[in-house]
Amino acid sequence: MKPVLLLDVVGLTARALSHMPRLSRLAAGGWSSELATVLPAVTCSVQSTMLTGLAPAQHGAVGNGWYFRGLGDVYLWRQHNRLVAGEKLWEAGRAADPGYSAANVCWWYAMGMTTDATVTPRPVYHADGRKSPDAYVRPATLHDELTDLLGDFPLFTYWGPTASITSSRWVVGATQHLMRTRGHDLTMAYVPHLDYDLQRFGPDSPQADAAAAALDAALTPLLDQAEADGVTVVAVSEYGIGPADRPVHLNRLLRREGLLEVYVQDGREQLDPWTSRAFAVADHQVAHVYVADDADLARVAGLLREVPGVDEVLDREAQARYGIDHERAGELVVVAEPGAWFTYYFWLDDDRAPEYARGVDIHRKPGYDPAELFFDPADRLAKAKAGMNLVRKKLGLRYAMSTVPLDPSCVGGTHGRLPTSSADTPLILCSDDAVPSSVAGLVGADDRQVPAAAVKDLVLELQGVRDPAVAG
Repeated sequence: MKPVLLLDVVGLTARALSHMPRLSRLAAGGWSSELATVLPAVTCSVQSTMLTGLAPAQHGAVGNGWYFRGLGDVYLWRQHNRLVAGEKLWEAGRAADPGYSAANVCWWYAMGMTTDATVTPRPVYHADGRKSPDAYVRPATLHDELTDLLGDFPLFTYWGPTASITSSRWVVGATQHLMRTRGHDLTMAYVPHLDYDLQRFGPDSPQADAAAAALDAALTPLLDQAEADGVTVVAVSEYGIGPADRPVHLNRLLRREGLLEVYVQDGREQLDPWTSRAFAVADHQVAHVYVADDADLARVAGLLREVPGVDEVLDREAQARYGIDHERAGELVVVAEPGAWFTYYFWLDDDRAPEYARGVDIHRKPGYDPAELFFDPADRLAKAKAGMNLVRKKLGLRYAMSTVPLDPSCVGGTHGRLPTSSADTPLILCSDDAVPSSVAGLVGADDRQVPAAAVKDLVLELQGVRDPAVAG
C-alpha cells in the first residue's frame, strides 16, 4: 500500500506558498489546486470535513466549539473524537484492509481517536492549580521516546503571546520519528505556525512572509524524508487568513437590548447562558447565536442584521444552504463581512471583565479570542510579568498569566467566512504527479476547486484502497 503523509499547513495560500521554496518544489513535481473550504472555515469544522467527507451538518463539528444545551455551558476546543460523527479516513482504510495503520500528530479531536498512534497537546493540571506543558501520547511508550528525543511538548509556543516556530518544529520532529520507527500507511500532522503572525500582523505583512519562509525551512527535513522513503505527501490547508480591521461585539449589543444576562462573582461579570434569552458564541468571522425562545427569533435576527460588519444572518433554512444546519448550531448563524470579525466580549466595563479575559484560557472563554496572541501593549510590564510567572512555574508556585489585552484592535488577520478572493483561498498540494480520478476534473480547471470533503476519498484513492467509481 502506498504510504501517505497528510500534512495540514494551516493558513497556506498562494501568497504564502510563494515564500516556501521546498513546498513549491513538491507542488511543481506533482499537482496543486485551490481548496473549497466549508462554513465555518475554522480548524475543527474543516478538519472534520476532510477526515469524514461530510459537511458540518452531518459530522456535527459546527465550529471550534458551541453551546452544549444539555450541559448549559459553552465549551470550545473539546478534544474527544466521539464528538465527530461519520466514518473517518483511517477507519475506511481499515474496513478495506484490516492491516491498515494510521498515526495522528496534532490534528484535532484526537482524544479517543481510533488511530494506532496519537500525539496531541495535553497539559498536566496539577492539584495545586499549576499547569505544565505535556502531550497525550499513545501508545504510552511513545511518550517517553518523543520527550527523550525532542523534550516536553512546547505548549507555550503552540498558542498564546509566545507562540512561535518552536512548536511546529516539535511537531515535525515527532512526525519524522513516527515515520522512521512505525511506518504507518497514513501519517497525519498539523503544523500551526502560519496561524500566528498572519493573525497578529495580517496576511500582507512582512512578518507573514517571514513566517512562511521559516515554516518551509522547518518542513524541509520532513518533506525530504518523505521523498526519500517513497511517501506521497498531500498538503492541505483549512482556510486562508484575510486582513482584519473591524472587531464586532455581538454580545454587547444583545446585552444592551436586555437579551443577554450576566451574573457576578468576586466583583466580576460572568456570562449566564442559562437565563439569557440570546447570546453569541463567537468563532472568528462566524458566530452561533443561541435564542432560547422562538418568539424572540425575528427580533434578534433583525437586530443582528443592522450591526455594521455583519454580512449574513442565517436561520435554519439558510444554514442548510451552507451545510451547517445541525442541532448544535445556533438558532441563528451570523457571518461577518470581509475584514470584520466577532469578539466574545459580553461585559460593558473592562473593570468588570472576568479574570480569564486577560489570560490565555481557551477552555473557559465562551468564544474565540485572537487577542491571546498578544502581550497587552497598554501594560509595559506585561512581558516581564510573564517571565516572572514562568520562574514561579519552575519553582512549583502557582501563577496567573494576566497579559492579554482587552482592546481587540491589535488583531491583523482573521478567517471563518468563505473566501472572497484567491488571496484568502486555501490550497491543496500533492507530490504524486498522477492526479486522482476523483478530482481530475477539478485540478487545473478554471474556477474549479477541490472540495474539502473530497480529501478523504482522494487519499484513499492515492493509496489504492478505494475505487473512485464506488467512492462515497
